Amino acid sequence: MSDFLQQLNHLNSFYNNATIRIETLGNFIVWRNQEKIDNKEWGRDKTIQLLQYLVSHRKKNALHKEKIMDNLWEDWNDRDFKVAMHGINKVLEPERLSRTEPEYIIRQGVSYQIDLEKVWIDAEVLEKYIIIGNQSFVSEKEVAKLAYQKAIEIYKGSYLPNRIYEDWTSEEREKSQLLILGAYITLAELLIDTNPIESIRLAQNALNIDAAWEDAYRIQMQAYIVKGNRPQAIKTYMKCEVILEEEYGISPLPETKNLLKKIEEIH
Repeated sequence: MSDFLQQLNHLNSFYNNATIRIETLGNFIVWRNQEKIDNKEWGRDKTIQLLQYLVSHRKKNALHKEKIMDNLWEDWNDRDFKVAMHGINKVLEPERLSRTEPEYIIRQGVSYQIDLEKVWIDAEVLEKYIIIGNQSFVSEKEVAKLAYQKAIEIYKGSYLPNRIYEDWTSEEREKSQLLILGAYITLAELLIDTNPIESIRLAQNALNIDAAWEDAYRIQMQAYIVKGNRPQAIKTYMKCEVILEEEYGISPLPETKNLLKKIEEIH
């Protein structure tokens, strides 16, 4: 078994075995022992906000308590943080003995972070699947396809849609969107010759996220040519041209124009 396939299997196993799973893409859902945690268990919204903040900044070093509060709440006091952190630990570990260290939230003095070895987070795993896909793209295309497909399965929509106006979510939202757009396009490229209809569908999914994503139009144009549908390929270019003009006041890239020329020369 190749190293890339082992990595893929490890991620699949992590999903099945993780006691705590957190979904952030398209909705916010936390699972404990395969059961969905009811919103009522969280009690206060500040508890959920604090967990979401820790998820959004999971890759940084342990976060200082005061910095977290400054970014989360305009009017705060130490008690707010203690109550919210206690609420997180109580929900994630309802049977934890008092005076024992939490298992999923690592505390270092007055700094905190999520233990990514123990907590499955969809946005984190999405990136890992795509990294496997990118790294295996040249040498193991079948593994790359599987990795991109798994990433696409995970992506169910925008990152934390209920916090769309919070500054601390924007970086993660933009990153996950770029990652999934890349996954759609790269998988579509891999499938053009063998399954052009699927390539068209995948490219359309990318366009549903960003209507001006030019790579997706080129994929569709190429896929229609593979299917022998020259008129639809040309129509796709025209649609691309209109959208780019409406959205940004620009024309398609030379790469896209050159593809159109090649298509027009086909008899």
